[in-house]
Amino acid sequence: MITRPQLLKLICLYCAGLLFLGSSESCVSPKKIVYFQGDSLRYSAGEVGQVYTPTIQKGDMLSIIVGSLSQEANEIFNAANQRSSSSMSYGSSGAPSMQPFGYLVRNDGCVELPMIGKITVEGLETEAAADLVRKKLNRYLKEPSVIIHNLNFKVSVLGEVNRPAVYNIPNEKITLPEVLSLAGDLTIYGRRENIMIIREENGKREYVRVDLTSRDIFSSPFYYMHKNDLVYIEPTKAKMSANNRGFQVVPIVLGIVTALSVVLFRFI
Repeated sequence: MITRPQLLKLICLYCAGLLFLGSSESCVSPKKIVYFQGDSLRYSAGEVGQVYTPTIQKGDMLSIIVGSLSQEANEIFNAANQRSSSSMSYGSSGAPSMQPFGYLVRNDGCVELPMIGKITVEGLETEAAADLVRKKLNRYLKEPSVIIHNLNFKVSVLGEVNRPAVYNIPNEKITLPEVLSLAGDLTIYGRRENIMIIREENGKREYVRVDLTSRDIFSSPFYYMHKNDLVYIEPTKAKMSANNRGFQVVPIVLGIVTALSVVLFRFI
C-alpha cells in the first residue's frame, strides 16, 4: 500500500514533469535572438554593399512637384499632388503621414504633364526624370525647380513582427533592419536566422533566406530592400508548441491532479 509521503512524492514528480514539458519548448537560446553576431573585437570594418537605386516603371505613381517664380503656374503643375486622407506613408520614425496622389506612369512608359504633354520616364531614376522635366519647363517657366518621388516604393512585412503591414518608403532607400524597425522588430518567437525575402523584378520571382544573427547580412544583396519586396518572419517551434492544444490543457491537468491528491489524502 502506498503511504502518504510516497503519494505526495509521486504527485510532485508528475506535476514537475508536466511543467518541464510545457516550458522546455519555450526556451530560446541567446544565439538565436542576438543580431549581427561575429567576432568579439570592439572594432571591425568592412566594405559597404552596393546601394540599390530604383528606376521608374510602368504603373508607378510619381509625385512631381514644380516650383518657379510664377505661383499660378506652380499650382497648375502641382494640382495632381492633392493630399488624400486615405493614403498613408511612413517616414524614418515610423509615424504615419499624408501621401499625395501623383502622376501615373502609363503603359507606354510616359507621364502627361500640363502644357508639356507626354514625357517618357520609364527606366529613369527619379533624379534623371526630374532633370528631364526641368529642361522641358524652361520653355514655359523661369528658373523652374522639379522634385520627383516614386510613391510606389513599398515593402510588405508579415509574420512574427509587432506591426505587420505594407510600408511606403518616401526616400526610396531602406535596409532590411530599418524595415523591421518600422514593423516594431521581431517578436521573441521570430526566427532571426531564417528570414524569407520574396522579390519580383524583370518578370522573375526570387525566394531567399537570410540570417539576421550574422554580420554577413551586411554584404548580402538583400540587405537593401527593393521596391515591392515581401519580408516574412517564420515562427519558431516554441511559438508553435505554445499554440498546441496539448500545452493549453496543462493547467487543467494540474488542477485535476491537485484535486485528486486532496481527495486521496483524506482516505489514506
